[in-house]
Amino acid sequence: MRTGVLILTLVILGGSCTQATKLAAISAAPVAELHISPSPAKIDFATQIRPILEARCQPCHFNGGKVYHRMPFDRPETIKALGTKLFTRIRDENERQLIRQFLAENR
Repeated sequence: MRTGVLILTLVILGGSCTQATKLAAISAAPVAELHISPSPAKIDFATQIRPILEARCQPCHFNGGKVYHRMPFDRPETIKALGTKLFTRIRDENERQLIRQFLAENR
């Protein structure tokens, strides 16, 4: 392996090698392994989205609230249906991004 790297280095630096030696060095050079990073974990409604909504949309959109019967924010289906329209009360860009990711995963 060191010989292939050495020959490849000579090739790159313009050392005196024949064309056949250059091709042999290139083909003998180790190939970098392809590392595929794992996909980010799915956004969990109960632990990641609902706490944001509880902090921003309480008491109206949660049990006992005056619009809970029309738009219950404790249900993922409501959030999926509303999409980014619920951003009227959510100003923090990190929270918005998390909700956008949740919506994208649940189309």
